[in-house]
Amino acid sequence: METLGLALGTGFSSGLNLYATVATLGLLQRSGVLHLPPGLQVLSHPWVLGIALALYLIEFLADKIPYFDTIWDAIHTFIRPPAAALLAYAAAGGAAPEWRWGATLIAGGIALTAHGTKASARAAVNASPEPFSNWALSLGEDVLAVWLTWMATAHPLATTVIIAALIALSAFLLYHLFRFARRAVREIFSVG
Repeated sequence: METLGLALGTGFSSGLNLYATVATLGLLQRSGVLHLPPGLQVLSHPWVLGIALALYLIEFLADKIPYFDTIWDAIHTFIRPPAAALLAYAAAGGAAPEWRWGATLIAGGIALTAHGTKASARAAVNASPEPFSNWALSLGEDVLAVWLTWMATAHPLATTVIIAALIALSAFLLYHLFRFARRAVREIFSVG
């Protein structure tokens, strides 16, 4: 159950902000707050931690720039889900192969769902002329990613329930965002 909670929590948080997730895991391990599974202990290595923190800083700044954040998210469509799957594979190192691969596939799918929801919501918010909603959404994503990562390590069962609720919320948001996008495209083409 601990491995499942860790895979689900880090999968969702990686879909929001991979570098914050890796940095949080590494810092928690390095400070002795928790002991990661053997396959993830490398995240506390100074080089890995330094790279994760540097990339987090870059993402923190990139996420605050409207439209550039959309390009950043488009590129990270090919980075976040596979990295989340890799984290789950490493976390489940002691499990039977079928469970290890199951956790890998689930974490990758959850990361893709979280990432897709994030990218879609951010693209919709970019249509707003003021920057504050974009900044607030970005900060909220960062806080949620760090908090979920900690929850996954401290309370795996509760994290599983939280992730189920977040997946339901993501499905709801994606449904409405796609309906909004479809209406907008129809209006654009019907005016011309």
